[in-house]
Amino acid sequence: MGIFWDLLQQDELEKQQQQADNIEDRVTHLELELEKTRALLKKTLVALEEHLNKDIDGDGQTG
Repeated sequence: MGIFWDLLQQDELEKQQQQADNIEDRVTHLELELEKTRALLKKTLVALEEHLNKDIDGDGQTG
């Protein structure tokens, strides 16, 4: 019975490791997506400020 218990525990440890790896991969992917979203938002804000000739983000400048 001991060998089966060891195999079950090893299987559970491997599953948990896979979940942790998947979470790390997901976090990395989300961080990259956030960076892209922020860059796009900044470009959009600059274009909108230039189009409206108005300071929207409060930095004292348009564009």
